[in-house]
Amino acid sequence: MNITLVTVGKIKEKYFRDAIAEYQKRLSRYCKLDIIEVADEKTPDKASELLGSQIKQKEAERILKNIKEDTYCIALTIDGKKRDSVNMAEHIENLGLSGKSNIVFVIGGSLGLHESIVERADETLSFSDMTFPHQLMRVILLEQVYRCYRIINGEPYHK
Repeated sequence: MNITLVTVGKIKEKYFRDAIAEYQKRLSRYCKLDIIEVADEKTPDKASELLGSQIKQKEAERILKNIKEDTYCIALTIDGKKRDSVNMAEHIENLGLSGKSNIVFVIGGSLGLHESIVERADETLSFSDMTFPHQLMRVILLEQVYRCYRIINGEPYHK
């Protein structure tokens, strides 16, 4: 299985980079993992709704260039479907069994995702009704993907 994260912006904090590297290492025995970072747009404080939409659209264009036609796309949104870890593991396993061996997860920037990304997505996924920094969300997502593979392979995981 090929898992790709397409994310907006770079990871600045070393502790996030270290955590991401650890999960990349752990996941290497289960899947091929790629992380693609697209440039984020500078967002001024108190940006108008119109400017915010334009910023999200520019970021979306960069994201869409990195999603292949035959890729199953899961966009992370606050109003997406919520799954527990076991259900998510079953879902990833079923995607693979149905021939979808390329899965891309999309994490937007500080303003979220443009509607064109949500329209392209095969599904939307939410981890919580709360908002998380997109840098932290990468770590959370990678931990959950790792947990999914542990579950799929019948290996121990924390409940």
